[in-house]
Amino acid sequence: MDITGLWTLQCMMFLMVAAGAILKKIGILKAEGKGMLTDLVLYFFLPCNIIHSFQMQFDVSILQKFAVVLATSLVVQAVCYGMSKVFYRNRPDGVRRVMRYCTLVSNSGFLGLPIAEGVFGAEGMMYASVFIIPMRVMMWSAGIACFTESPDFKTVMKKIAVHPCIIAVYIGLGLLLFQQPLGAVYTWMVTSLGPVGLIVKILLQELQKGINSAGACTTPSTMILIGMMLAEVKPRDMLNRDAMVITVVRLVLVPFLVLVGCRVFGISGIVAGVCILISGMPAGSTAPILASKYNCDYVFGTKCVVVSTLLSMLSIPLWCMAM
Repeated sequence: MDITGLWTLQCMMFLMVAAGAILKKIGILKAEGKGMLTDLVLYFFLPCNIIHSFQMQFDVSILQKFAVVLATSLVVQAVCYGMSKVFYRNRPDGVRRVMRYCTLVSNSGFLGLPIAEGVFGAEGMMYASVFIIPMRVMMWSAGIACFTESPDFKTVMKKIAVHPCIIAVYIGLGLLLFQQPLGAVYTWMVTSLGPVGLIVKILLQELQKGINSAGACTTPSTMILIGMMLAEVKPRDMLNRDAMVITVVRLVLVPFLVLVGCRVFGISGIVAGVCILISGMPAGSTAPILASKYNCDYVFGTKCVVVSTLLSMLSIPLWCMAM
């Protein structure tokens, strides 16, 4: 994407965020609607968008890129885990737990996937969907352990396996790998079943169009939801030293290390771009929710999410320019 197109995308996303904040401030969007909109995005719009992103011509090189993306993500999560253990030792317990979680868990799924699609197109969305898998494993294991005891391996794998976005990756990958056999099945249905086969084919094609249309709602609904979150925090409450530390770690340090690693190991092109971009996402929006549940500083958690999300509107285009 050229620089003009990148800034146009960022401007569009900023306007949607502003719209969400304004609609929340004037009372058109209610606080109780935030949970419903969150579920709608996570359980419907985003999975549809992921499935849509896998609809392209299959090539063996795609699987090779999947492996590179997955390996890079595993290294990134290992580095983030190490930083969460070493940093923040002199902070109060409630604040330290939140900072560790924000270092481990970013908003890569909720915010990163739509941005990856906007910057790199459907192929970027596809690689980003693979990149976030280790982060989700970390979120349900070491991330939860920041606040309480880590769940057992079986519980973690169960949560990951049935997550809607991961299920969407399964479906999308299946459609990508078996697109030629599926095409043969469509042809067989039409030739062998006559009108019934034709009707089934049309219904499946319309289902695909519906999935694509629903996926197109991901970016606007996500940006509006983020705007609703931002509207709940007063500007004067955002100034916090520790929240700025988390912002620097998430938006500057982690993507910088990924950029250096990609250069050292010769990873380039869209794969490097996706890895760097998704690594530079703001703190995970679940931080204040878990902090509140486990009696940590949820107000500070909210500040980390808000400050890092706001400044990501500046850092994301800068990293794209750097790449």
